[in-house]
Amino acid sequence: MAEARETAVVTGAARGIGRGIVERLAEDGFRVVALDRLEDVHGVASSLRAGGADVESFVADIRDRAAIAAILERFAPLDVIVNNAAVTSTHRFEDLTEDDFRENFEINTVGTFIVAQEGARRMRNGGRIVNIASRSFAGAPQMAHYVASKTAVVGLTRAMAIDLSPRDIRVNAVAPGVVDTDMLHYMTPERQQVMLSLQLLGRIGQPEDIARAVSFLASRENRYITGQVLIVDGGRSLGQGQLPPEESPYA
Repeated sequence: MAEARETAVVTGAARGIGRGIVERLAEDGFRVVALDRLEDVHGVASSLRAGGADVESFVADIRDRAAIAAILERFAPLDVIVNNAAVTSTHRFEDLTEDDFRENFEINTVGTFIVAQEGARRMRNGGRIVNIASRSFAGAPQMAHYVASKTAVVGLTRAMAIDLSPRDIRVNAVAPGVVDTDMLHYMTPERQQVMLSLQLLGRIGQPEDIARAVSFLASRENRYITGQVLIVDGGRSLGQGQLPPEESPYA
């Protein structure tokens, strides 16, 4: 007898990494519940349903606990939660405002907590939670508010893994490096070129690169990995950057 289709919830699902995750989990056979503040999320779901996928979409703010709880209750019991919704911006530390700092924490950290908690309350034993952190938890220029919020997501992931372990719920984080999304396009062309030069593999990541990592951690086959942070940054965290052509052994 075929196993029943599992249900996965993905936040920040309208664009970029979130959309890539929805597409991959639908391909993996999940029933996917796609959430976003943007109406664009309905187009994502509609497009995937046209191809035979089982995807539902909702417009919601992850800081609105009552709205999140009501949506998740409709699809309980849940099997997978992917907390991807986030915001970012760049500011010199001296110019960073309290409003900037609070917004990043309220969405990136508190929002992740709300969805994870409401999801865990409606999750089967043996479920999986994947939080999207960022390679920048190791530090990044002009992003103190974002770095702090994503570092908190890493700590939250580890604490959740401990607290939810009696129910065999595995909790992990994926920490993307630079990925070709709207966040990258907000940068000036000059800064984008600098970011590219720092990539060990000589290319910018794509949403599907992150989606593959999420697929692995969200799978039923992930039975013994919890409390971990999987950095998916093309080697950027090694700190080497791209070798000049004359120094590359593959030139």
